[in-house]
Amino acid sequence: PLRRQRQMCIRDSKWITGEAARLDVQRLRARSSAIVTGIGTILADDPSLNVRLEMPGVTVRQPLRVILDPHLSTPPSARVLALPGAPLIISATGDAVAREPLERAGADVVCLPNGPDAVDLDGVMALLAEREVNEVFVESGATLSGAFLRAGLIDELVVYMAPKLMGDGGRGLFHLPGIEKMA
Repeated sequence: PLRRQRQMCIRDSKWITGEAARLDVQRLRARSSAIVTGIGTILADDPSLNVRLEMPGVTVRQPLRVILDPHLSTPPSARVLALPGAPLIISATGDAVAREPLERAGADVVCLPNGPDAVDLDGVMALLAEREVNEVFVESGATLSGAFLRAGLIDELVVYMAPKLMGDGGRGLFHLPGIEKMA
């Protein structure tokens, strides 16, 4: 019960940062060729992963929406699949039964195994490069962000700090197991 209550406290607010940070994220999305997130974010937040900027007289180009989903757990009803343009789902499994409803919902599904529970991040970046994606915006939780950091695939960090205290039950920025020394 205490754990459930703590999780509800963390999820009881839709916005942690302010309007300026949200606008900046939209600008970062707009300049990117692709937005990458993980299945955890899809299941927890059901994001659209699109650019929502209003600029009079300007048509905003939407980046490729990329979901790293090792087991093809993305619900076919996910908002990210309902928008125009085919999102790319990169999986670690070639399971045709799980793949078919996602493709029917409009997704382009590719298998890049790295292990039973992980997608090959170097392979993801190579695949995106083949598709002429030159700027990738990773908008994800601590697990995937930590995996990109450990793989040496992050060139720039954009960190927003809100004037709120969440205590020790708050979500970490990166999941980085095994780090025991400052060096």
